[in-house]
Amino acid sequence: MAITFQYNKTSLQNLEKQLKVRVRALPTIKNKESALRSEVKRAKDDLNRLTAKFESSMRAYDQMIALWGEFDATLLKVEDVKMTVKKIAGVRVPVFDTVEFSVKPFSIFSSPIWFADGLTQLKELAQMGIEQEFMAQKLMLLERARKKTTQKVNLFEKVQIPGYDDAIRKIKRFMEDEENLSKSAQKIVKSRQAAEASK
Repeated sequence: MAITFQYNKTSLQNLEKQLKVRVRALPTIKNKESALRSEVKRAKDDLNRLTAKFESSMRAYDQMIALWGEFDATLLKVEDVKMTVKKIAGVRVPVFDTVEFSVKPFSIFSSPIWFADGLTQLKELAQMGIEQEFMAQKLMLLERARKKTTQKVNLFEKVQIPGYDDAIRKIKRFMEDEENLSKSAQKIVKSRQAAEASK
């Protein structure tokens, strides 16, 4: 990214102001990146733990697959998923609270004995699956924010701050050269005037 500037004091002051803003903001952005990096790691660990737990529960579910053929799937329905929004390092992420289920009444006497346990197991599986989705969404949002923050840190550190430094140095050199040329020209004019006056 080329920084556009003019060789004058106004441009120099503007560039110095821009540089100061970036130098002052850089530590804050680095801290945010560090916080997001640790949050992403924590979210990945939580998601992996939740996925492993869900898969082990699904294996237990698969062991009774023959029984599930006679289960009435309309008995259980997810009514509502309660969630809150939390800010983590400036990023709004969804946080899972609870799932509200509605259970259709069924006859305990005419249904198999294991239906009640089956409903409890299905509730647990559904809740884990929903919680897993929330965790995946949280991870995606945090990862995206971390990437953007890392890009901003790199932009400031590797492009803009060195670019502004370089532009300021060029303007200062130009102005010094111009001043030296002006002084030299004044000396030449004075020496010519002195030479003409002495004739």
